[in-house]
Amino acid sequence: MSRDALVVGINTYDRLRSLNAPAADAEAIAQILEKYGEFQVTRLPAVKDKENETIRIGKQTKVSLTQLEKAIVQLFKPDGKPPDTALLYFSGHGLRKNVGIQEGFLATSEVNPEAGNWGLSLQWLRRLLQESEVRQQIVILDCCYSGEVLNFAEADPGDRGKGRDRCFIAASRDFELAYEDINSQNSVLTAALIKGLEPKQDRWVSNYTLVDFLNQTHHPFPQRPIFANSGEAINLTRQWNTSPSNSAVQESAICPYKGLSYFDCTEEDAKFFYGRTALTDELLDKVRSGNFLAVLGASGSGKSSVVRAGLLYQLKLGRRLSGSDTWQFKIFRPGANPLQSLALAFVESGLSDVERASQLDKAEELITKGAVGLEKLITASQNQRLVLVVDQFEEAFTLCQEVTERQKFFECLLGVLQRNDNKLCLVITMRADFFGKCLEQDYGGLSKKIQEHLVTVTPMSRGELETAIIKPAEQVSLEIEPELVSEMIADVEGSPGSLPLLQYTLTELWKQKTEQRLTLNAYTRLGGVRGTLQTRATEVYESLSPEEQQATKRIFLELTQLGEGTEDTRRQVVQQDLVSSQYSETLINRIIQRLADEKLVVTSTLSNQIAVVDVAHEALIRHWLLLRKWIEESRDILRQKRKIEAAAIEWRDRGKAKDYLLQGKRLREAEDFHKQQTENLRLSDLAIEFIQASVRQRQNNRFKSVGFFLIIPLVASVVLGIVIEKQIRISQLWQQVDAVKGKEYSRVRIQALEKLVQAGESLFKKDFIDANLRGANLSDADLSRANLSDADLRGANLSLANLSRANLRGADLSRANLSYANLSYADLGGANLSGADLSYANLSGADLSGADLSYANLSGADLSGANLSSANLSGADLSGADLSDANLSSATYLTPERVKSANNWGKAKYDKDFRAKLGLPPEPAK
Repeated sequence: MSRDALVVGINTYDRLRSLNAPAADAEAIAQILEKYGEFQVTRLPAVKDKENETIRIGKQTKVSLTQLEKAIVQLFKPDGKPPDTALLYFSGHGLRKNVGIQEGFLATSEVNPEAGNWGLSLQWLRRLLQESEVRQQIVILDCCYSGEVLNFAEADPGDRGKGRDRCFIAASRDFELAYEDINSQNSVLTAALIKGLEPKQDRWVSNYTLVDFLNQTHHPFPQRPIFANSGEAINLTRQWNTSPSNSAVQESAICPYKGLSYFDCTEEDAKFFYGRTALTDELLDKVRSGNFLAVLGASGSGKSSVVRAGLLYQLKLGRRLSGSDTWQFKIFRPGANPLQSLALAFVESGLSDVERASQLDKAEELITKGAVGLEKLITASQNQRLVLVVDQFEEAFTLCQEVTERQKFFECLLGVLQRNDNKLCLVITMRADFFGKCLEQDYGGLSKKIQEHLVTVTPMSRGELETAIIKPAEQVSLEIEPELVSEMIADVEGSPGSLPLLQYTLTELWKQKTEQRLTLNAYTRLGGVRGTLQTRATEVYESLSPEEQQATKRIFLELTQLGEGTEDTRRQVVQQDLVSSQYSETLINRIIQRLADEKLVVTSTLSNQIAVVDVAHEALIRHWLLLRKWIEESRDILRQKRKIEAAAIEWRDRGKAKDYLLQGKRLREAEDFHKQQTENLRLSDLAIEFIQASVRQRQNNRFKSVGFFLIIPLVASVVLGIVIEKQIRISQLWQQVDAVKGKEYSRVRIQALEKLVQAGESLFKKDFIDANLRGANLSDADLSRANLSDADLRGANLSLANLSRANLRGADLSRANLSYANLSYADLGGANLSGADLSYANLSGADLSGADLSYANLSGADLSGANLSSANLSGADLSGADLSDANLSSATYLTPERVKSANNWGKAKYDKDFRAKLGLPPEPAK
């Protein structure tokens, strides 16, 4: 594992006060990293000590901006392969420029702020880190204003964009100075770092344990070091029992097994990938002689691993096929939108958002043209050959619900294979039990193509299993008891889907190793191959709080795709879609991180920076008994839920056209499901919007039907009599309602009004000023533009009602049910809405100024453009509400936590002080 460090200490400056500590700081850190961390350290400025011919930090040597930039680029974006771990340490002056916008800089020796030369921009450093391919990044800045590196959203150290582990340590906040320690030759921060990095046992000091130490270290100066860690722990230093130059001992800290993850096409993974030599040779032969390869096998048979760490890695090395190291390789999964996924595969990495969007637009435009467009993308490649790998090809059946898109996807891929220049090589991996799906339709000759170019991944032989267990251990000087090897092979031999369980068990055994030895006793305690995974998964589940357990159950149900004549499979889900009114984003993120740390789920990021979650392997779905129980208990309900959500996706993809809304029985079933669902099986926000739109369409159709029947020509006296009778009854009801105005609405008049609503009568523009409508059932009513000012609507049921542009100023709506109601542009100024249920209501553009919304349920409500100035929001639930362009200035009882539970909270208007609490920059001057 390659580990590089750049250690910088600048004492000497032309126009700034020279310092005493930085050179000593940097040299002390460099020596610790070399001695205990196995880092290859580059010093800046570097001088040779004439006495002992060693390199050290120069105390009086200057460092220019060019030198510093070049050294940092070489660390994080080298010309060759980037290191696995890269550490930047800087000690010296820090500068802050505040002209219009605040900027931070690392001062190099020649800085001259008066001439506009401030040094190295921290904004530039942030961008470099975002574009860097280094998986583990550590940045330690011991200088004034160093906290500036953590200030902006684009520098979020928690970014999961490339699966990175990151550690940022800054000596002070963005507005603070940093100090030298008067009791030592080092600065305050570095003096603490030296103690924290000094290992005291044969255990790693990681970024997390280091930050714990720094948090416990007190100092007298008015500076507050700040830290930010993301991803998994990064090993920094360790006290070795034997010589640190012994590479075997160094590697013993590395787990050579993959748990539930596949082996990828990297050097680190490939060197531990054993047992599939013969199969890899067969795949290489197929690629050498053809342009299509189908790799089929049981779930858990190792298809993805052998294609990635076997076939692709060997092709990239170029040792087996002449010139294959110059080929281009693209790999993707079909997902729910395989055509879009195909287009995304042709978008280059490391682009800016604008460049990425431009490339994606062009790729998608070409893909819509089918094989002809894909051929143009392939032709545009400057490489001799392009290997396009579609991993987990079965997702085109399990996740893609659009038969038409699936058909186009298959025809696009197979059509381009007609090329004569052999520039494209298409490789697919697919579960064998999905081959029958390929036979259900013609799909452009897909099934025949697979049969002609098929390689089946069969279970490993006894010798291959032994190699897969023993050889990786030998790479890290790990011993395995012979009895353990025999027992494990006996447990998995002949089982086609056991490899993930085997790798997971070996990983757990590695965690419990005794003196670099894996033992049979530990294997027995774990429960063997079959018991280890489910035992550990259950332990993790039971260690969670009751609330976390319920959220975890929901997460795993969402991550399971129910089989249709096949086994259940995994299902990729957008992480934000797991957030609900009951389970906050903070809670979901915390659980996902825990499950990812335990290797039960994997997280990744799409090219548009959307975080997605997967079950680590389908072995979890098949063998964790608790999850199997949840799935079987919820199977029918899950099917109904997915059916509604699939219809909602189709509606969205069709431009939300009315023709794709639910009607009749399907709509009633969807409404009932939505009302009865448990939180674990909550519909997606899109599905809820879909049902709301369908209900509104039903209302509109109902009103039109009433009008239609009023103008039907006289066809039969019976029909006429019915119509006349109905109209007389409606007229009588209106007379009861209109008999008395104001507060004196008797229960008889309220009942008459309710019957009018049930009959589909519109209350459009009706006058209910000061009316007593307490407890009235006006669900589904059309009250658009009605005047309800100062009306008493306490406890009224107005769910799904249309109150668009209604006048409700001063109305008493306390504890009223307004869920899903349309209140767009309604006047609710000064209204009493305390305790009201406004969940998922449309309040876009509504005037809620001065309204009492204490303890109101606004979860999921659309508050875009709403005026909430001076509103009372004590105890109000804003989770999932849309606050884009909402005015919350002078609103009372707001808290940052409550606001941040809403969506688009950063786009709302707040008072200056509250913006600061939210961490938002001041609003620009008008």
